Amino acid sequence: MAVIRCKPTFVAVDKDQQIEQLISINKQLRFELAEMKRLLFGSKSERFVPLAAIDPTQLDLAGMMQQLATTPPAVEEVVVVKKKITDHQPTGRLPIPEHLERVDIYLEPEQDTTGYRKVREEITEQLDYVPGKLIVRRYIRPKYAKDAADGTTTEFIIAPLPDFAIERGMAAPGLLAQIIVDKHVDHLPIYRQIKRYQRHGVKLAASTISGWLDATATLLEPLAGELKKQVFSSRYIQADETPLPVLDGETKGAAHTGYLWAYHSPPLQLIYYDYQPGRSKKGPLGLLNNFSGYLQTDGYGVYDHAAIGGRADITQLHCMAHARRYFEKALPTDKAPAEYFLTELQKLYAIERRIREQQHSAAEIVAIRKQEAVPILNALKTWLTEQYTTNLVKGPITTAVSYALARWDKLSVYTTDSQLQIDNNLVENAMRPVALGRKNYLFAGSNEGGKRLALFYSLLESCKKQQVNPLDYLRDILERMPATKTSELRSLLPDQWKPIQVK
Repeated sequence: MAVIRCKPTFVAVDKDQQIEQLISINKQLRFELAEMKRLLFGSKSERFVPLAAIDPTQLDLAGMMQQLATTPPAVEEVVVVKKKITDHQPTGRLPIPEHLERVDIYLEPEQDTTGYRKVREEITEQLDYVPGKLIVRRYIRPKYAKDAADGTTTEFIIAPLPDFAIERGMAAPGLLAQIIVDKHVDHLPIYRQIKRYQRHGVKLAASTISGWLDATATLLEPLAGELKKQVFSSRYIQADETPLPVLDGETKGAAHTGYLWAYHSPPLQLIYYDYQPGRSKKGPLGLLNNFSGYLQTDGYGVYDHAAIGGRADITQLHCMAHARRYFEKALPTDKAPAEYFLTELQKLYAIERRIREQQHSAAEIVAIRKQEAVPILNALKTWLTEQYTTNLVKGPITTAVSYALARWDKLSVYTTDSQLQIDNNLVENAMRPVALGRKNYLFAGSNEGGKRLALFYSLLESCKKQQVNPLDYLRDILERMPATKTSELRSLLPDQWKPIQVK
């Protein structure tokens, strides 16, 4: 067999062009190395402190050691100050909340107190915990019979059973609420909960609890539908998505990646989760079909399709935190331009922080943004354009500039309406519980299980937005839902829910 040997072909490359290519490759490799080190060893925080904010009089560790070696520390005169002894010396602890139940334990002196008078009481408080316990509800219904004159029974009377969350089910609303909150709020998988109930002497099968959760989700579907209706009737929605591993029913042990899509309404402070088996445009297209208003997202192109190619009734705006992230990652390789952008961005966030703290009116917010934020945004757009046209060496800063410049108009829309946010952090924060839960329960058992997760997360995360205790809310809702009319559903959502007052 003949072997053909070929000489390598060399292409003449301009020396300056070759240097630019090598610089670009070097920057990219340094960037990838820095990212790998940060993933393995570093902090995930994106906090940025500009050099201007650092006190130049403060020395680094090496400078401090050198100064101590050359200049012995001055000996200061020690002054002893006697503190005035008072009846009560604060320990610095946070006070124990007043609403907690107090159990008083009286300790009398062992000595005889005859002839003494009580001048005061010294009270020492400790915070204790009584473990939760299982109880049994017993519905006892007396049955009455009416007898005829001849002694025969002609009629029986007995009180009807109330409507239960699960018809003929053993689980009462309190237990169902505890199981759901433990899994979706406190990230405690079902198999761990089963072990905890075993310590109380109660054995529950995983299949039994799964059946309870299915029945509870079915009961709450109308309420979740009302939540969906309210969120998508809002004029401002923030959207994001996160992966969720889901077991494949056809292949044992196999799993595919489903997605939970979150839609948050900042004006209502309600959030709706939708499960989809993939990350295609099908999910948002269907849900946003009748939506009109502001839609804030990251740069994922699916949301552009969801806006039906630029519908006139949908105004898209993007997330400044995503644009910022690219520049923060470019700091190790392109320090000067990345620092400049991040420093200017801090000025924008300082304006937003001041607006929140001073609680301005809607008109004042728009006026402040127009006067203070818009000039900074316009200057940054000019700077980005200059960077894009002059910095031809491909690297992390080029990626950051390209990402921001292509979306700059949509990143600036927030200045036109007082309700709009500068970034998508409110909905991104709502994805953290899903990520924590995913690390504990690992996957959803099926696509139906993914839909069930979305339903429970929708109600429980909306409770968090409204600062409502999710356990109290869910226990009350499960008591009331079997007898609730469709017209009453709106009053049971977390933003309008009022617990039943026991007389």
